[in-house]
Amino acid sequence: MTAPPDTPKLRQAIIDACRWMNDRGLNQGTSGNISMRAGAGMIITPTAIPYAAMKPDMLVALPLEGDPAAGQKPSSEWRFHQKLLATRPDMAAVVHAHPPYCSVLAVQRKAIPACHYMVAAFGGNDVPLAGYALYGSGALAEDVATTMRNRHGCLMANHGATVVGETLERGLWRLEELEVLARTYFLSNLGGQSALLTDAEIDQVRDSFQDYGPGQLGGQKPTKADQEKDR
Repeated sequence: MTAPPDTPKLRQAIIDACRWMNDRGLNQGTSGNISMRAGAGMIITPTAIPYAAMKPDMLVALPLEGDPAAGQKPSSEWRFHQKLLATRPDMAAVVHAHPPYCSVLAVQRKAIPACHYMVAAFGGNDVPLAGYALYGSGALAEDVATTMRNRHGCLMANHGATVVGETLERGLWRLEELEVLARTYFLSNLGGQSALLTDAEIDQVRDSFQDYGPGQLGGQKPTKADQEKDR
């Protein structure tokens, strides 16, 4: 994957995506963070800056290996963003947030099984759960990267959710789809045991999902109509 250069436009796209997450109810305050591959490294949101006040020059450029330079203040979660972009060369963006229903399942320490065919959008027959480790720690980075080695998203025990995207737009799409899945699974279990799709049924959906979902950075963000299409 050829990474775009680090430009003010790319940085503004990240800021716009952060604001979009909060506007959609997928995140609260400054708890989420977004990174994108840029040049030979990555760009990530800074720590503790409200999205409404964030400016392109506040975002932090980091290498794909090694610590931030002295004086830099990237998101406290920069380690797992860096690890994911370094180990997933097929992905251009990492999106982390605390969506309400994802967070509920994360607190319950439950993965999301094949309760709906949209599970296939995350690369397997479930959305896995990464174990608990201190936020911002190297241990958390290792666990998230291992959990997502062959997946496009995961829940994080007692924490929230993380997804990757071939573009920033696809990362945002996956985050919103993951919250819809989490809500569906949680609510369906209130009325009884959820019926699950088989591995063969999920594999069939995955085969048809090669070009499913939004495409290029800068395109229209997912709408409610997009979410409900073909469900």
